Amino acid sequence: MQFKLAMFTAALATLAAATPTPRDTCSTGAMQCCNSLTTANDPAAASIIHSLGVVVQDVNAGVGLQCSPVIGLGSGGCKAQAVCCQNNSHGTLISIGCVPVQL
Repeated sequence: MQFKLAMFTAALATLAAATPTPRDTCSTGAMQCCNSLTTANDPAAASIIHSLGVVVQDVNAGVGLQCSPVIGLGSGGCKAQAVCCQNNSHGTLISIGCVPVQL
């Protein structure tokens, strides 16, 4: 019985290691597709940040404007800039703490 359990555990570990992770996710959540990527001190981004009352610690933080979740990479899921962002909680208007992603 212990041998079967050991073989089962080894098979699961092998399967988990061989299973690719989805490329449309980031460690911070869903990958976003933004119409533009700029910094928090850019006048366009700064006015949105100010109007939302959001405090951004780093003025050089990456900011995505007009973002939506990436859906289906195989079908060209993002025609603009794919990014991973730390804060996507402001709807599709703005995402904060973004870094570009190569698809």
